[in-house]
Amino acid sequence: MDLQTLTTFFMWCTIINGGMLILWAAFCVFAPDLVYRTQSKWFPIPRETFNVVIYSFLGLFKIVFLVFNIVPYVALLIVG
Repeated sequence: MDLQTLTTFFMWCTIINGGMLILWAAFCVFAPDLVYRTQSKWFPIPRETFNVVIYSFLGLFKIVFLVFNIVPYVALLIVG
């Protein structure tokens, strides 16, 4: 695998995962009641606990996105 292929791979990983992060954050900000109603049908959970869990997962996904997508992509751009 050459450097150009690896850079392209991480570019598309960054775009796809960044889109998922933005979409998920938009749902949590603009339609929190819809997200809660949908999830509470599957998992009965109090609203306060749900808020903590959903924002914790959102924060964790953001950290994983930065560490495993953005950082390698920027490093490959610098090396290449």
